[in-house]
Amino acid sequence: MNTPAENRRPPGSRLKTLSTIGFAILGAGLIAISYGLARFAFGLFVPPMRSDLGLGADLIGLIGAIPFISFVFATLIAPLAASRLGARNAAVLSGGFGVGGLALMSQAETALALGVGVAACGVCTGLMMPALTSAMQAAVRRSMHGRVTAVMNAGTSIGVAVAVPAALFLANAWRLAYVSFAVLAGIGVLAAWYFIPSVSRVQPADAEPPPRIGLIQWTQLIRLSLFAFSMGFIASGYWIFAPDLVVNLSDMPPDQTAWLWLAVGIAGLSGAIISDLSDRNGPAITHALALVTISASLALLAASPGQLFLAIVSAVVFGVAYMSLSGLYLLTGIHLSPGRPSMGPVLPFIAIAIGQAAGAPAIGFAIAHLGYAHAFALFSTIGLFVATLSPLYPRHFDYGEEAHAETTNGEHDEAATPADEPGRPATDSQATDSPTTAGARPE
Repeated sequence: MNTPAENRRPPGSRLKTLSTIGFAILGAGLIAISYGLARFAFGLFVPPMRSDLGLGADLIGLIGAIPFISFVFATLIAPLAASRLGARNAAVLSGGFGVGGLALMSQAETALALGVGVAACGVCTGLMMPALTSAMQAAVRRSMHGRVTAVMNAGTSIGVAVAVPAALFLANAWRLAYVSFAVLAGIGVLAAWYFIPSVSRVQPADAEPPPRIGLIQWTQLIRLSLFAFSMGFIASGYWIFAPDLVVNLSDMPPDQTAWLWLAVGIAGLSGAIISDLSDRNGPAITHALALVTISASLALLAASPGQLFLAIVSAVVFGVAYMSLSGLYLLTGIHLSPGRPSMGPVLPFIAIAIGQAAGAPAIGFAIAHLGYAHAFALFSTIGLFVATLSPLYPRHFDYGEEAHAETTNGEHDEAATPADEPGRPATDSQATDSPTTAGARPE
């Protein structure tokens, strides 16, 4: 009996394999390290870092932008790295940057050393998701790509939550906290080397090439990128300055701000179900509600920083909305670029990172000149404005309409089946079974 091409063991792959659930858990763990610990835990330790290193809000804003910039550059070369090095080696390289960056941050005595450390962590973050996406082609059935990707993306919340005990018990020893993060990153490197297959992608020799991305799809991808950029810009203030705001505008000790990040992390796990929510309510409505929620979290924190309960409610709201939006952008990118798994996750994540890189120094400047409350209120207002533009958010099946139009206007003008009627999206079974749209629609 012939073995399906997607289940054949590629030459050079390891004998140790994971189930779909196992791969999703491993991916979530690696994302927890690279995104949660190496990137987003930084804001949790800003208050003690500012105190020990004597840094102002505007300088912290600039340093906070560095990992997003290095993330963008790393993400641009990540698909090539995964193709040339293989998924396993690319993931190990990503983890290596994480170990080095976290270790350097733990020993930083100057703003320059801290900046180099966070830059290395940004490279770690940029390389990891494309490496995991490439590995997913060999380890996971195509029909499960959407859900596995959503679960891996929710790993950011796990990493943020893991950082909380370190902040609670090591509030005045942030260097030791970063040493512990570096150790966890080292464990992640070993897991990636042992479990992730070396071949980045499995594809039958006679498979059709992915369909050409046409004008309509490029238009939708540009819209998606603009929305992702806006969300990253708006959310950057919360990630970097939320604990600092609470410490400076209330009598709350720095270690108590860890509860905010615990709330963000736990609530953010709900982002794993964003695929089902988008299918039920539509991506435009889902996007609008989530962006309004992020704006509300910024306003609530600025209005009541001295009340721990309301601050935690703000963090819960932010965690749900941010992880849901990042997952929605990720899934939309996959839908709009069928057959290009390394492109779908890359574009929205680059856009989010560029938005965060622009937003971090912008809100740092605003805080230095307007104060925390007015700066957060300003960014909340920007979020509400962008939410009103959500009807322009791309629909998940636009690429199917364009593919139909190009096909019927070309070599198949003479016939059209009922499933090819204009305006009618492809069914889930069509998206799953077609080799050119594999992985484009999560099951």
